[in-house]
Amino acid sequence: MKIALKSGERLFINGAVIRAERKTSLELLNDAVFLLESHVLQPEQATTPLKQLYFILQTMIMDPVSAPAAKDMFHLVMASVSGAFSSPEVLDQLGTVEDLAQNDRWFEAMKIVRGLYPIEARLMAADHRARQEDDNTPPLRGREVVHQGPQLAVV
Repeated sequence: MKIALKSGERLFINGAVIRAERKTSLELLNDAVFLLESHVLQPEQATTPLKQLYFILQTMIMDPVSAPAAKDMFHLVMASVSGAFSSPEVLDQLGTVEDLAQNDRWFEAMKIVRGLYPIEARLMAADHRARQEDDNTPPLRGREVVHQGPQLAVV
C-alpha cells in the first residue's frame, strides 16, 4: 500500500507516530494497522455517540498496548449506542462494526462509523427540532393558570 504524506503530516503505524519532514510517500510492504492524521478525531470532538465509538476504535489503532482495555470500553459504548438507534439500516451497520472490531479490523470499522455520521446528524437535528416545538407549544386555552397572590403597588 502506498501512502502520500504532506510536509509535517503525521501517520500512526502500529502505535508508532511518524511525521514527514517534507512531502514524501511511503510504501507499506506488509500488513500494518495505520491511521492518517486527517482521520484522527480529537477528544473534544467526540461529542456524539458515534463519534465516541469512533474515538475508541481510533485509540485501539494509535495505542495497541491499551487496545484490550479500549476493547472492553468499545463493547460497553457499542451496547449503549445500539440502544439509542431504532433504524434497521444503522443497527445493521453497527452489527458489522462490532464484527470488524471483534476481529481487530479497527480501521474498516472506523470507516463504517464515519459513514453513519450524516444519519446521526439528521436524527439529532430532527430530535432537536421536535424538542423546540414542544417548548414553544402555547398553553391550552381554558386551562391557563392565573396568579391569585398579593398584588404589588407602586407608591
